[in-house]
Amino acid sequence: MLSKEDLKQISLKGISNEQIKTQLNDFKKGFPFLKLEAAASIGRGIVKTDEDKRKYYEHAWNAYKKEGHKIVKFVPASGAASRMFKDIFAFMNADYNVPTTDFEKQYFKNIEKFAYYDALNDACVRNEGKGIKQLIADGEYKKVVTNMLEEKGLNYGQLPKGLLLFHKYDDGVRTSMEEHLVEGAMYAASNGEVNVHFTVSHEHIELFKKKVVEKADIYAKKFGIRYNISFSEQKTSTDTLAANPDNTPFRTDDGKLLFRPGGHGALIENLNEIDADVIFIKNIDNVVPDRLKHETVEYKQVIAGVLVELQKKAFEYLQLLDTGSYTHIQLGEIIRFVQHDLCCRNDDLKELEDTMLVIYLRKKLNRPMRVCGVVKNIGEPGGGPFLTYNQDGTVSLQILESSQIDKSNPKYMKMFTDGTHFNPVDLVCAVKDYRGNAFTLPDFVDKTTGFISSKSKNGKELKALELPGLWNGAMSDWNTVFVEVPLDTFNPVKTVNDLLREQHQ
Repeated sequence: MLSKEDLKQISLKGISNEQIKTQLNDFKKGFPFLKLEAAASIGRGIVKTDEDKRKYYEHAWNAYKKEGHKIVKFVPASGAASRMFKDIFAFMNADYNVPTTDFEKQYFKNIEKFAYYDALNDACVRNEGKGIKQLIADGEYKKVVTNMLEEKGLNYGQLPKGLLLFHKYDDGVRTSMEEHLVEGAMYAASNGEVNVHFTVSHEHIELFKKKVVEKADIYAKKFGIRYNISFSEQKTSTDTLAANPDNTPFRTDDGKLLFRPGGHGALIENLNEIDADVIFIKNIDNVVPDRLKHETVEYKQVIAGVLVELQKKAFEYLQLLDTGSYTHIQLGEIIRFVQHDLCCRNDDLKELEDTMLVIYLRKKLNRPMRVCGVVKNIGEPGGGPFLTYNQDGTVSLQILESSQIDKSNPKYMKMFTDGTHFNPVDLVCAVKDYRGNAFTLPDFVDKTTGFISSKSKNGKELKALELPGLWNGAMSDWNTVFVEVPLDTFNPVKTVNDLLREQHQ
């Protein structure tokens, strides 16, 4: 099935023949749906904090920062913004010349409110000899959007979201990347340093670096800190083979195998290379202007405080187990911590002898830990928090996407549709063990939680394989805790008109 040329192509990507066999087998077998116990809710997997608790956790986090630990803010930022402008591309290619849909009308009616308005106006003057107002008055709407989307103007149709101007201030405008630098200074500074890591696509990395050179010193002076800003690209070795509908390898017109990016789950490899004690993870487009950052910063400190307090307890219990000198009362206390605080339940614990019980407890305590902010469900797309059965028979908290749920099971679909909360990608992670050694994060991936979708290439149907998602199956075997955070901390920009929402003005 695979020729010498195929094997050479596979080898050049850093992929093993064994991985290819596994991927082809995954296409044939598919992936099993997960067995669910319930959607997580307040009091059942989701912690709701009151004001006193929030103050306690903020204090815990600030005390932890003073101890000199290394903290990194990790921002997946490789996505192109083309989907954000889908409706504007449609207008540019439409057979009419004036705004017709509600989306188009809203865009042009409020065009002056966008942070990039002045830059776009300059591009229009340079390329068309007229500013935006004159072009609109003359009915030349499409000239405005071509200057926004195409290379001759702002090139927003090809740039990543991180390099788009999101917010307007009295002293200038900021890209979403800059907003993450500001956020980092407000809750992730330690030893006077802020470490921010962006995962970017190869074609945009130099543009990101250029923007850092332009802007980082400005914010460093503003907040009295030093920035350590780094970048990485999604590894080609995490690309996955595409298949034909009959599960044979898909080939391009020149006979070569087709590989596709493995989805955001591939970033577990990038995350694994970050040297840090604590890592914050947040998507590039979920930022707000300074006037609304207070709540975001407060709850980032809260969930980080929950994390370091849980980690502290887990470390103490592991050190106790290491001594071999513990009482039944102490073992009972550790069991309660694992089952109640870490929400990892095993109904067969009573059957285990003490030796096997200690082995079990050590395994559940000594693994990466994450605390995830979740918000009340308002119908936004995104994964939800669930109590899920794992392969070892335990029940723990997981973030699931709809693709992981058996839609033919009415009970499961009711759990999904009636779920009270969803995941806005607001994570803080502890990635070192109680002896200070970094965990090997790919060891904790549930490889049975991938996803197969239908795509096409040059009009030919194909099957695409996505790796277990970064905050889904790639973190399946982590200790996971959910904390409710306010909806105001979740302000993603999925379409360009989302920038017109009050939260981005």
